[in-house]
Amino acid sequence: MKYLSQESSRLEFKSIIPASTKIIKTLIGFCNAKGGKLVIGVKDDGTIDGISEDDAHLAMEWLDHAIYEACTPPILPLIYQQRINGKVLLILEVSSGTNKPYYQKSLGLSEGTFIRLGRSTVKADANIIEELKWQSRGISYDQLPLYHTSLEDLDRTKIQYFLNHRRNGITSPLTEDVLRSYEIIKKEHSTDYSTAAGMLLFGKSPQKFLSEAYILCCHFSDFKDREAIASRTCAGTLFEQFEESFDFIMGRINKSFKIEKRKREEHWEIPPIAIREVLMNAILHRNYHINAPIKISIYSDRIEFFSPGGLPGPIDTSKLESGITYVRNTSIAKVLWEAKYIEKMGSGFITLFKSYREEGLLPPEVIEGTNFVKCILPRIHSDAVHKDIEELILSLFNISQEISRADIIRQLNIPRTSAGRALNKLIESGKLTRLGKGPTTKYRCIM
Repeated sequence: MKYLSQESSRLEFKSIIPASTKIIKTLIGFCNAKGGKLVIGVKDDGTIDGISEDDAHLAMEWLDHAIYEACTPPILPLIYQQRINGKVLLILEVSSGTNKPYYQKSLGLSEGTFIRLGRSTVKADANIIEELKWQSRGISYDQLPLYHTSLEDLDRTKIQYFLNHRRNGITSPLTEDVLRSYEIIKKEHSTDYSTAAGMLLFGKSPQKFLSEAYILCCHFSDFKDREAIASRTCAGTLFEQFEESFDFIMGRINKSFKIEKRKREEHWEIPPIAIREVLMNAILHRNYHINAPIKISIYSDRIEFFSPGGLPGPIDTSKLESGITYVRNTSIAKVLWEAKYIEKMGSGFITLFKSYREEGLLPPEVIEGTNFVKCILPRIHSDAVHKDIEELILSLFNISQEISRADIIRQLNIPRTSAGRALNKLIESGKLTRLGKGPTTKYRCIM
C-alpha cells in the first residue's frame, strides 16, 4: 500500500528510524522553510512498510528531549503514531518557525543552518541565513537604507512622474512624507538615506550602489551551443530594465502574420503576456541582497529566466497556479502595482500557464535551486515535441536493450517531465514495457 502523498519540500519519508542527527537536520530544514512532516515507516517510493510498535514507543521517549537540546532556537515537534492497515508509522511534524534561523548547536550558525529544497535538506549559505534573520523580524531587504547614499542620488523627475500616473489617478507633490510612505527613503540618526527600493526604482545610477542589480540577456545560436549571437546588459531602474529586456526578447522570437477582416494581425510563437509575467516575477521576487544579475538565455527551443534567490514564502512549485503569493520585496511590489506594471498579485503564474495551454505549447517549467529560481519557457508545440521525443527514445534501444529515465534525460538533454510524459505514451501505445519500481525502474522495447 502507498502513502497518500508524495515526498516534497514539506514531506519526507524514512523506512527506518534514522540517526538523531539526520532527524534534527530535517526538522531544522522544515522550520527554516515552510514547515513539514517526517514520516518514518515509509519507503522513498511511498510504500508503507511500517516499524515495530516497540521501536516507535522508544523513539517517542527520547526524541523530544534530543531535538530540544540539539537546536537553537529550541524546536518542539509534534510527535505521534499513525496506524495504516495495521502498520505503525512514526510522524514528526513542525510548522514554519517564527524565530529564524534555526540551527544545530553543535555545528554553529554558519554550518548548522539547513533549509528544505524540493525533496532535499541542504546547508544554508550566508545569504540565506541573512534573509532568514530578516524574515523573523518582518523586514524585507528592499526597505533597508543604503548608508552610502543621499537624497541627491534619487531622480526627482522619475519620482514625480510616478506620483502623477498612479493607478488611483490621484496626483500629489513630491514631499519627504510621501517618500517615507513608499519606503523610498529612511531616516537614521538624523540623516536621510535612500532605501534599496528607492534606489532600484528611482535612482539616478542604481548600479553605482547595487552593482549586480541588472539583467543580462543573451541569445545563443543553438540549444547545445554556448556561442552568443547577441547580448545586452539591461541596467538603470527596474522600470528601464524591464522595458529594455522585454524588447530584447521580443526582437529575438518568431512571429507570423495573417489578414483578418482587412487587418493584419501578429501572432507570436510565445504569448507576449507569458514573457511579460515571467520577466516581472523575476524582477519583483529576486533577492537583491545576492550579488548576481537576473540572466535571460534565449535558445532555439526555449527561453530560460534565472533569478537570484529562492521562491519567497511557502510556495510549492507544483502548485503555482493556486494563486497564492508571497512577496519578498514589499516596497518594490507596492510601487510596481501602483505604476500598473502588476495587474493582480498572485495572478502571474496563472496567466503564464493559461496562455501556454491556449497556444498548445509545452508547459513551462519552474525549478527552485539553492538560492535561485529558473523558469523555462518552451518555444515549440507539445504535439510535435512529444512525437520527436518518442522517436528519439525508441532509437536509444538500438544500442541498449534496457534504459532508465536518467539515461534518456542524459542522452537526449531533455527535461525530466518531458521524458516522463513520452515514456508513459510509449507504454500506453504498447511500444515499451516498464521493469521494476522506484529509482531502479528500467524500460524495454517490445515492438
